[in-house]
Amino acid sequence: MTDLSRFQHPRFARMYERISAESEQRGTAEHRDRMLAGLSGRIIEIGAGNGLNFGHYPETVTEVVAVEPEDRLRALAEHAAEQARVPVRVVAGHAGALPAEDGTFDAAVASLVLCSVADVSAALAEIRRVLRPGSELRFFEHVRSANPLLGLVQDALTPLWSRAGGGCHLNRDTAKFIRAAGFDIEPPHRIYYAPLRFVPRHAHILGRARIPN
Repeated sequence: MTDLSRFQHPRFARMYERISAESEQRGTAEHRDRMLAGLSGRIIEIGAGNGLNFGHYPETVTEVVAVEPEDRLRALAEHAAEQARVPVRVVAGHAGALPAEDGTFDAAVASLVLCSVADVSAALAEIRRVLRPGSELRFFEHVRSANPLLGLVQDALTPLWSRAGGGCHLNRDTAKFIRAAGFDIEPPHRIYYAPLRFVPRHAHILGRARIPN
């Protein structure tokens, strides 16, 4: 069994459990709907957290395999899976070594998770591995600001933020990594909003990328 001890952040998990409900009410739930619209077939979700995506999958999805390394969040995801309208199987694992065979999924979903992966290039390579040719990656991520000055502020804040936020990197240019991993990425929607009252508005991207046939 994969050792997931380095992925345990119980303090962050307890905090996330509390603040995620507020984030949903402040616009995140709507963005989840947009990200997942039109999906069908067998889906792998990377870093499922406490399972907040599960209620947004369309009924055309036949199965979701939801990978989550953090024990507390995974237990919450298992409870959320019981309430989902599509079949969801929650499994222990991490983005750098997905517990799945090559080319077995019709799409992958990554939401608010690629910011916290230690090796995002390795994670995207794993996502490519488990997807069928022509399949999609759907993503919703907060990213480095397009404003150079704000980007420098994010650079300064990221070390402290990462320690408090389960490894989250405020300044990650996620779209650049997706392109470098060999995906054909559509120009993503850039969204600015404040998911929490005490957090300033910041940049997010929402979009899709496809594996070339």
